[in-house]
Amino acid sequence: MIPGIFETVFARPTLVESFRAVSDAGFVSVQFDFASAGPDPWSGPIAGEDVERVRSAAGAAGVQIPAVTGTFNMAHPDAAIRRSGLEGFERIAASAGILSASFVTLCTGTRDASSMWRWHPDNATDDAWADMLGTVRAALEIAERHDVVLVVEPEPANVVSSAVRARQLLDQVMRDRLRIVLDPANIVLSDRSRSPAAVLREAFQLLGPDIVFAHAKDLSKEDEFCAAGTGVVPWNLYWSLLAGIGYAGDVIYHTLMEADVSRALSLLR
Repeated sequence: MIPGIFETVFARPTLVESFRAVSDAGFVSVQFDFASAGPDPWSGPIAGEDVERVRSAAGAAGVQIPAVTGTFNMAHPDAAIRRSGLEGFERIAASAGILSASFVTLCTGTRDASSMWRWHPDNATDDAWADMLGTVRAALEIAERHDVVLVVEPEPANVVSSAVRARQLLDQVMRDRLRIVLDPANIVLSDRSRSPAAVLREAFQLLGPDIVFAHAKDLSKEDEFCAAGTGVVPWNLYWSLLAGIGYAGDVIYHTLMEADVSRALSLLR
């Protein structure tokens, strides 16, 4: 498996310095967020020179970019905001190929109008599912145009809140360009009534063949996300389950500080 990280963990004055810090810390890849390059893809075009600057900086540091972040609120109660999100998503998808990124990551969103990461009771309604599904299908048409794969991350605060809901989405859409990015902390948090090991095993049983990208963060005993290796995620089991489905791709660490990097990386090594 390939050790990767969010480049935002290594905040530096320039992208060149950030990517060098990523490489120096022992990481081979990043999931890139275009906000790090300066422009806001949700409010306007991504300039070609900005994309080239990212590509050049990563190449100079020997860092690969297998995925770019495309997350927006796909279930927002305001249809105009969902459409605006799709416009930004297309800008990102159109730029992904220049960076040799195969994946664009997504979460499915929430009915909470002010935060992507806050649960809302209406997330469980048929209307929320229908709006999210329509947005996913529109995003898949964009993915087809730009030859990228959408990887959806089950997120407890979102409409697709668990492995079970992710399986429902995959079965309903049935498109090769829709796959899963798995984050063990999200999966564990989706059902705290059972042991972390039991919930993880079930997730791999449900989603195994569709997991094409992997994240790594942890969950504290107080149910707060934290750096890998500091919480309740059973890491040896997680690596074993990934290996069991033949996964040999990138493992992207996030939700940690630079001081946490060495300990977190040692889990994978």
